[in-house]
Amino acid sequence: MSTENTAPPSYWYSDSTDDERGARIMEAMRAYRAAEMTMRRRTQSSMAMGENELLVLRFLTRAVGDGRDITPVDLARHLGVSTASMTALLDRLERSGHLERRPHPSDRRKILVAATAHADEEMRETLASMHARMMQATRGMTESETAAVTAFLQRMRCAVADVCEAAGRPCCALMSPHAGAPGIRPADDVASPSAA
Repeated sequence: MSTENTAPPSYWYSDSTDDERGARIMEAMRAYRAAEMTMRRRTQSSMAMGENELLVLRFLTRAVGDGRDITPVDLARHLGVSTASMTALLDRLERSGHLERRPHPSDRRKILVAATAHADEEMRETLASMHARMMQATRGMTESETAAVTAFLQRMRCAVADVCEAAGRPCCALMSPHAGAPGIRPADDVASPSAA
């Protein structure tokens, strides 16, 4: 009885043990991303919003937690859209009661934007049970498991977003996992419209 793998070779990966393990990880990540995209569509439908509207509300919610004031220009940079497109998006969110604009306290030329209490409440109601399930999935992990998963995801983010190349550094995703990935910025620093 032969134990030889009869499956055709993968287009992307070699027959090495490392690539076999990597392929399993990539498949698990694809399945996770598909589930996350399904959740995002449900959330968009539930809140009657598009992806960018949800990204704006998430960014504003985090900014409040960090004590930062946000302008329309900050949001346009975060999403990688024009200021005209951002103005139209903010107009929609303001009409729906999810956003408010107010004058900057020290610079009359600037406008600040913030999510309303209604937006915060709606987001919490919509996402609370999903966030609780996600946190439950992380419980019980050891510190070394947490460090390994976090470092791996940072390397993958770096590889996908090309943040090292943009900064003129060698790709940290190609570094030894034990060497660490110096210079990787927190996820919020990398404009990623897929973040929720």
